Amino acid sequence: MMHPDRFKDKVMVVTGAAQGIGRGVALAAAAEGARLVLADRSPLVHEVAQETGAQAIVVEADLETWAGAATLAARALEACGRIDILVNNVGGTIWAKPFQEYEPDQIEAEIRRTLFPTLWCCRAVLPAMIAAQSGAIVNVSSVATRGIYRIPYSAAKGGINALTASLAMEHAQDGIRVNAVATGGTEAPPRKVPRNPTPLSEQEQTWYQGIVDQTTATSLMHRYGTIAEQVAAILFLASSEASYITGTVLPVGGGDQG
Repeated sequence: MMHPDRFKDKVMVVTGAAQGIGRGVALAAAAEGARLVLADRSPLVHEVAQETGAQAIVVEADLETWAGAATLAARALEACGRIDILVNNVGGTIWAKPFQEYEPDQIEAEIRRTLFPTLWCCRAVLPAMIAAQSGAIVNVSSVATRGIYRIPYSAAKGGINALTASLAMEHAQDGIRVNAVATGGTEAPPRKVPRNPTPLSEQEQTWYQGIVDQTTATSLMHRYGTIAEQVAAILFLASSEASYITGTVLPVGGGDQG
């Protein structure tokens, strides 16, 4: 369902825009009139910018670092003069295994991958939003805060939920709304840039299948969602239609509350 001009004259920054849900948000927001700033560390983000048919600004940056997030915010402000909406989409499980099987460096990598891009990007855009006394931030979380075989990822998404609630409380006085969408299992094309390029062993495939089975079992609808179903919720919270909603984590997992 499209809402023509819902984001007309709005500057929207979308992170992790090269594929998956981020790409879906970019394409839908462009169709609804947003002025886009698309960020990813993969050059594939340039292809998505072309797909939008809009004059999107593209920023290649590593958002696991403060430097990358600061560069993104600076480029957006330089090109557009303001940031009205930030959609924090970067993140995702790298490994799937019982917690005791994770190496310490893998645990740290999972946290850097899923928590820090959202943490840094919120910090980077806040000064401009506070100065404007307006803004909307939508963080992409997950119902995997209750799930198996990806405990570091679950912990990172729990951190995003806490960040969402606390930022909303701290900055409601500045006209800034902060919400999150806790995505459930989502059908998506094979990733063009895999998070873990190493082929899975037979044991790792079994563990990953355990995640799939648990995800469908805990969804009341017993299915994976679509990218479009996640995008619809994200753009609703980003829009003025959600003007009286802040500090909320909205589960979009077919009834799985996370």
